[in-house]
Amino acid sequence: MKVLPHLTPLFTPLLTPLLTPFVTPILESWLLRAGRLRPAPHLPLSTALYRSATLELAVLAGHLLLYPSGLTQERRTAPAGTTPGTGTAGTAGIVGKTGRPVVLLHGFIDNRSVFVLLRRALAKDRRRHVESLNYSLLTCDIRTAAELLARHVEEVCLRTGQRQVDIVGHSLGGLIARYYVQRLGGDTRVRTLVTLGTPHGGTAVAPLLSAHPIVRQMRPGSDVVAELEQPAPGCRTRFVAFWSDLDQVMSPVETARVDHPDLLAHNVRVSGIGHLALPVHPAVAADIRRALDADADTTRTDSADSTDTEDATDTTGSPISVA
Repeated sequence: MKVLPHLTPLFTPLLTPLLTPFVTPILESWLLRAGRLRPAPHLPLSTALYRSATLELAVLAGHLLLYPSGLTQERRTAPAGTTPGTGTAGTAGIVGKTGRPVVLLHGFIDNRSVFVLLRRALAKDRRRHVESLNYSLLTCDIRTAAELLARHVEEVCLRTGQRQVDIVGHSLGGLIARYYVQRLGGDTRVRTLVTLGTPHGGTAVAPLLSAHPIVRQMRPGSDVVAELEQPAPGCRTRFVAFWSDLDQVMSPVETARVDHPDLLAHNVRVSGIGHLALPVHPAVAADIRRALDADADTTRTDSADSTDTEDATDTTGSPISVA
């Protein structure tokens, strides 16, 4: 991603090693304290909103400090135990020693730095190869970003020797990934798509931002949302959608659910945190790990295999506590 090209090569290598070790423990400490202070179900809504807002401000402060470290694309390396450049998994099989690669995709006007804590959690046992993709801040079309993601996924599969990947997308990133899966044939490459606070049905928040073309595409009734509402028979990808009852960016909050009759979807309600905390909160990260682990045993050995998706949508969801 080319942002401030005359400055980022100079400052990013300096800021990354200086800021990340300092800010990450502080942010983790804030999250742990906020978790202990999370409102109990019997507390009034105003108290819940207050404490959620406090956590959002803490996350925002930490993220602003880390933001410069994520302005450039990360270096790409093949994980140990794979056969890069062959497009096959060699003797490791489809899951192999490192498991399916996980691609992290950030939200609107953000970058890969938002995934510092989640990346650490997903790569904790070293079974997964985890990497992030930055798309340009100047991107004005979800379709264009989805095409970029498609090329990146192909490159990841070639480099790691895997036939499929998992994707975790925050906010707009989840919508881009869903468009790739549903409209560009990405369901042959993506086994599980996890979305965090993604406006699957469009969001009506911040009307003044509609001057931006990509924001207009995230509105209810937009052409992109209408495309995603079209039939998707035989879609192979499994969806896990996390939505928060205190997400102030999703309007209404239920828009972050995946409700489509042709999609294999599981909606997970999160209580007590807002939009910015979804990709960094340890309880959410643990649930993402469980979702990816639970799916590991059902990985297909041939990307052309199909999955019966009739009546597969989970309309009830499973609430999790962030306390």
